[in-house]
Amino acid sequence: MACAWALLAAALAFVTPAAAKVQRHPTPVASRQVASPHVARPALWKVQRGDTVIYLFGTVHALPANIDWFDGAVAQAFSESTSLVTEIIEKKPEEMRAIVMDKAMLPQGQNLRATLSPTTRKALEKALAGNGLAPAMFDGFRPWYAAVALSTLPLMKSGYDPANGVDGRLVKMAQERGIEHVALETPEYQLGLFDSLPIASQRGYLREVAVNSPKITTELGAMIAAWKVGNASRLAKLINADQSDPKLAEALLLGRNRNWAAWIAERLNKPGKVFIAVGAGHLAGHGSVQEQLAKQGIIATRVQ
Repeated sequence: MACAWALLAAALAFVTPAAAKVQRHPTPVASRQVASPHVARPALWKVQRGDTVIYLFGTVHALPANIDWFDGAVAQAFSESTSLVTEIIEKKPEEMRAIVMDKAMLPQGQNLRATLSPTTRKALEKALAGNGLAPAMFDGFRPWYAAVALSTLPLMKSGYDPANGVDGRLVKMAQERGIEHVALETPEYQLGLFDSLPIASQRGYLREVAVNSPKITTELGAMIAAWKVGNASRLAKLINADQSDPKLAEALLLGRNRNWAAWIAERLNKPGKVFIAVGAGHLAGHGSVQEQLAKQGIIATRVQ
């Protein structure tokens, strides 16, 4: 379920036109009129060396409306920071589509479903039908991309939107304040992580997403519930415990966590206050960024 920000953007670059045809489940008018924001207190950590302070905040890339998370220690930490660090700096939609074309498309003449086992093909077609889409929806794409895109469809149908996501809101606020915005990775790098996976891992990931498609919205709801109350251990179990493929876990989580911890260790040598916002799964469980920092003698302290 954990998904890199560029992967979500990549999925939306191609899926949005088709998903727009999928019937959403809107909130009843009466409920919208009386709805009030659900106050959240997601987890926040900091590392410090002298006058240098780096905050670590776990995000959810797409959220439903009416979740108020920018408050308390999170709002204070962000207001003190003069630099925002996110996974990527998002590019324009047309640039994103070009990157996807380069990374996610099969060579001309190849067909995704023709390369799948009967079991995986059947699961894929059933998941697409369940979302009101044609069996050929992803025929021109590599398995990893089909898996990422397929995982977004139930969420979009249920009203989850990157426009309500934590990352996008932080970036907008950073722009309004005129503070520095730095990226840990590029969209090309993030997409390349999946594209470099062995084909067996890609197909296994697609099969897992297709089989679990009916449960995706429920599972994300449980993750958001844990995120809202700052329950990092529960979040780790929900997000990371089902990583059955070591290659997939290394590419999506562990390797990146090590890289980011090295970046943080180097950044501690420069003065200033920095607010790092990355997917919440990277700050929870085995191999987390905090665990990687601890291996270097750098302790992350929980502040919310």
